[in-house]
Amino acid sequence: MDHGQVSTQELIAGRYRTVESVHQEEGRSVWLGEDIELGRPVILTETRLAPLQPEVTPRRTVARILRDSEAMELLCPGRVAAVLEVIDDNGVLWTVMERIEGTPLGEILDRGPLNYVRAARIGLGVLDVLEAAHRRGMTHGDLSPGQVFVQDGGAVVVTGFGLIGSSVIQRVTAPSYASPEQARGSSAGPAADQWALGALLYAMVEGRPPVKDRGPVEATLRAVDKLPLRSPSNAGPLAPAITGLLRRDALERVPESAVRASLMRVVSEEVDEPTEETLLPRFRGAWLAASRAGRGWSSPAVRRSVLVGAGLAVAASSVAVLVTAGRPDDSGASATGTESSRSASPSGSAAPSGDSGAHGTLSPGSNGTSGKGGTSTAPSPSPSPSASSSATRDPALEFHRYVAPEGFSIDLPQGWKRIRTYKASEGTYRVTFGASGDPRTLVVTYSVRLGPDPVAVWRALEPSLKSTYAGYSRVGDIRAVTYQGHKGADMEWLSTVDGVQVRTFGRGFLTGDGHGFSLRWTTPAADANSRANQQTLAVFLRTFRPTAS
Repeated sequence: MDHGQVSTQELIAGRYRTVESVHQEEGRSVWLGEDIELGRPVILTETRLAPLQPEVTPRRTVARILRDSEAMELLCPGRVAAVLEVIDDNGVLWTVMERIEGTPLGEILDRGPLNYVRAARIGLGVLDVLEAAHRRGMTHGDLSPGQVFVQDGGAVVVTGFGLIGSSVIQRVTAPSYASPEQARGSSAGPAADQWALGALLYAMVEGRPPVKDRGPVEATLRAVDKLPLRSPSNAGPLAPAITGLLRRDALERVPESAVRASLMRVVSEEVDEPTEETLLPRFRGAWLAASRAGRGWSSPAVRRSVLVGAGLAVAASSVAVLVTAGRPDDSGASATGTESSRSASPSGSAAPSGDSGAHGTLSPGSNGTSGKGGTSTAPSPSPSPSASSSATRDPALEFHRYVAPEGFSIDLPQGWKRIRTYKASEGTYRVTFGASGDPRTLVVTYSVRLGPDPVAVWRALEPSLKSTYAGYSRVGDIRAVTYQGHKGADMEWLSTVDGVQVRTFGRGFLTGDGHGFSLRWTTPAADANSRANQQTLAVFLRTFRPTAS
């Protein structure tokens, strides 16, 4: 239900339909899509070009993308996306690629910094492709988190070859990852790719690029060219490689062979089991939570994969289904909207009820129905853990009211804030909530042009989920519900990312005229039925309110 079906009536080149927005950055949008003629899933990349050079025509740009992408695919089989078609649409290029079984790096970074070992592994995958291109005399020139996909087993796929050189500026998208020479308008060469690799490594360990987006492209490029860079504080043994790549003088950047040796050392020295002392602050909280939670988290293999790869596991599984465009909110950790200072435990909210299966149940039993067609009553209130005694109050079950300027309000756990925002035309949007060190997410979306049957909306989405997420498995039926007096539907599924099984509960409901909201709640599957998670979901469903029509 997160999927806003705004594009179902507008096919690209009469053949391709956008299904789900998975990444947004300056000048670029990445979508899961469908080739309706052949009935196959594809990736659609929408690139909004800067003004073209006088001698460059759209036809030449299309031909170069096809030529360079094909050459790189032959050089690096499985490491470069296979381009099926490039479509020029009045200054917007649509690159149609075979479906990549992976997650955009930008989607992963939205959850926060990565462990430096994982960053080194991803960096090595990107470096493999860049070195192959440079040996052939080719430059990517536009590398950014939206051009890198990380697959479930850790392999890396790079997209975007052939775009550079078409515009009057030497960068097409993501100016925060441009090199200083590109920011000054000089031609892009292999050294520009080295800088971009350094910027990607920096963003992976620090949670932000070395130069933040300043709004207008020109302002960001000026900052890239002029402002001093802050040294990375979480890079550990990656610091020499990062600082060596981010040297303003292109001739002084560390050679790729030295970068490879440095990254290989980091990977080869990885310990089998992370200790609390070696974890970044973001993962240290997850380590402690895992130690307390049990129920599958206590397995060493599960603990390690959750902590080292938590960003990928949660981000990939919590991709909301909303057709969006534009770029995400740059507010980072700062919440947008109004947050009150009150702190309240979810008294009166019981753990959601439902049928118990092999994987447990997330089916809510309050504020809606849990079966097809009928309306169920909310379970009897159970005492909140914090209500029994102030001495045993659990901070994880304390909430505060959040009022979003987009038009809704909801109670969030203490410490939670909005971590990502997509806004699109026609007023559609998607807001992701979470907290550092917490492997759970909540996604709220607002969509338009939805069909009249919420169950059918979820059903139409399912083929895309199956082709995108490893180990996808729906839990039970798609259930029609009545939620706050509106027609709605619930859907739950399991998926596996980076060796971690996660469970997602989605509730969507219509508010009239084809408009509707949806909520997605994603948790590690092993802990999905803990009392805290069940009560948190019940609070979300009980307190969510649209505040604007």
